[in-house]
Amino acid sequence: MAVKTVSILGATGSVGQSTIKVLQAQNVDYQVQALTANNNWELLAEQAITLKAKRAVIANEAHFGNLKQALSGTGIEAAAGEAALIEAAAMPADWVMAAIVGMAGLKPLMAAIEQGQGGTVAIANKEPLVAAGALVLNAAKKAGTTILPVDSEHNAIFQVFEPHNKKNVERIILTASGGPFRNHSLGDMADVTPEQALAHPNWSMGDKISIDSATMMNKALEVIEAQFLFGVDTEQIEVLVHPQSIIHSMVEYSDGSVLAQMGAADMCTPITNALGYPARLKTPGQKLDFKQMKHLDFEVLDEERFPTVRLAYDCLKQEKDKRQAACIAFNAANEVAVDAFLNHKIAFLDIYKIILYIVNHRPDERVGSLEDILTYDKSIRMMTESYIVSENSKKAKASI
Repeated sequence: MAVKTVSILGATGSVGQSTIKVLQAQNVDYQVQALTANNNWELLAEQAITLKAKRAVIANEAHFGNLKQALSGTGIEAAAGEAALIEAAAMPADWVMAAIVGMAGLKPLMAAIEQGQGGTVAIANKEPLVAAGALVLNAAKKAGTTILPVDSEHNAIFQVFEPHNKKNVERIILTASGGPFRNHSLGDMADVTPEQALAHPNWSMGDKISIDSATMMNKALEVIEAQFLFGVDTEQIEVLVHPQSIIHSMVEYSDGSVLAQMGAADMCTPITNALGYPARLKTPGQKLDFKQMKHLDFEVLDEERFPTVRLAYDCLKQEKDKRQAACIAFNAANEVAVDAFLNHKIAFLDIYKIILYIVNHRPDERVGSLEDILTYDKSIRMMTESYIVSENSKKAKASI
């Protein structure tokens, strides 16, 4: 059997590290084409040497000297900067993990999709599909690239979604853990710190996704992502709180059957599924122990405490020529607001208020091309940053 070539975009993040764990657990050799990271040059160099990668790319050019020195004498090519990142993503590979957090991952994702090898791109980051879903999927169709979702909920749906029975799908049910503040009142959430919001009860994730889980923004983004990936009507997508994070999502059919994918709260499961598809590989991650399972609980999402999900539906229900801009604004405002919260510039509950304001006051523009999307995304980020500065200034004056 020919050696399978792989690349990992975002290798030093939580999904990237889990992907490497899955690769190393297999009984076959993989030729690693490229590994990329944003800032963590030390771990990137270590990973590249261990996996004998052809190329290692650090996005932050300030770390290029360190990376090059660390890889000196190994035969591994070191590179840095956005252009090098995109070039690495475009290297021919049978399978690419796209796990760069946020909209920063859109250009590399498109490069990986358009490499023209008819390979597979496993998408772990929500934001590119939310902001550019139609563009991404059309590019994949044109290039003959298979798109596989790695986000645990969408991978779960993928495993139980029957394309030949699409017309008989009644509901897609996205499950949510509820995050660290599932039982908190709005009053309790007013004063939570970034450290508290980062403490997810079930999953070990990066900072941005952890905050998104605490606000339920992750589920809001997943609603939009599911609409693009599975092509169902918005009204067919439902969110249900499931604190145990054992059932990762479900599909209900017209005959009354509900197919659910279950697994441990471990990203190795969806990654292994995507790496092996359509075969099944052995996971190095955790597995469910049904003997230890006491109960499965489900709760209706409280939209008063977690209103971001409803706002996602509102964005999808916009007129067709305004829907894409609304989704871009929704995502961009959240990224800026989450960063501000992590840096103690705004309160936790301000995140939603900021997103709502930006979505409602965004400029109406038609966005279709990649450049249109990136330009609009940048303008929304600037608008959001200005709004945060303005609101903080008002609060400062009011307190004098």
